[in-house]
Amino acid sequence: MCIHSPGGYGFWAALIVELVLTFFFLLVIIGATDRLAPSGFAGLAIGLTLALIHMISIPVTNTSVNPARSTAVAVWAGVEAMGQLWLFWVAPIVGALLAGWVYRNVFSDQAS
Repeated sequence: MCIHSPGGYGFWAALIVELVLTFFFLLVIIGATDRLAPSGFAGLAIGLTLALIHMISIPVTNTSVNPARSTAVAVWAGVEAMGQLWLFWVAPIVGALLAGWVYRNVFSDQAS
């Protein structure tokens, strides 16, 4: 399967980047909003993480980490983008599920 990538990356690179970066993003969100986290810094942590994720993944996939954003873009981009849309749903959902599992099971002593 051919994926449109600004840097010429292939399908597996796109899948792995979207999955890993969504995992990392959700791990930061869960940790920053945990009741034990310092209050008032969640927005800063989440915003800086999202900026970093964009800097890393724009050359690979133009950055998604959000199925709703990907769907809106695909609707307007045409048939080729719609054919690739499933990747931008599957990778973030799997990444989010893994982040929730890791946070609950690895950080369970510190987690709420």
